[in-house]
Amino acid sequence: MDKTLVAFLDAQRARALAIVADLDSDRLATPVVPSGWTPLGMIEHLGHAERHWFQEVALGSAVPLPWPDDPDEADDGPFTTTRQADVVFAFYRDQIERANAVLASTPLSTPPRGRHNQGSADQVTDLRFIVMHMIEETARHLGHLDVARELLDGRVGLGQDDL
Repeated sequence: MDKTLVAFLDAQRARALAIVADLDSDRLATPVVPSGWTPLGMIEHLGHAERHWFQEVALGSAVPLPWPDDPDEADDGPFTTTRQADVVFAFYRDQIERANAVLASTPLSTPPRGRHNQGSADQVTDLRFIVMHMIEETARHLGHLDVARELLDGRVGLGQDDL
């Protein structure tokens, strides 16, 4: 395992949680941009991304979702959720733990057992690619969460690194 890559991924995950850490339920569920996504919906999306990439793609299967039929996971609309904040945060943290277990037990050179069925799926060559993608995916959404936080209560610079 490349500890630097995993440290960068863990830092992005922690920043996502830090940006929204003290928002109340109403603000977590408030859309602030025209597309309609919410901060809590974005955190749930990040949990689904962790599950998809580290379980469905890397391992070829995933544990069942902690809830029945999931209309909130639709890819055709903004990232929103009807679930309570504690459920969403627990889901995200659980997916991170499961992903880290994969990273602790699987060499980064391991080819995926599953498949990502969008875009350039053939680019997904190994677990290292998945880690790099998740760093990019999480960092991209950190920018979204930063903007949402500023629009919600004017706070900026949350979840910054020490560099």
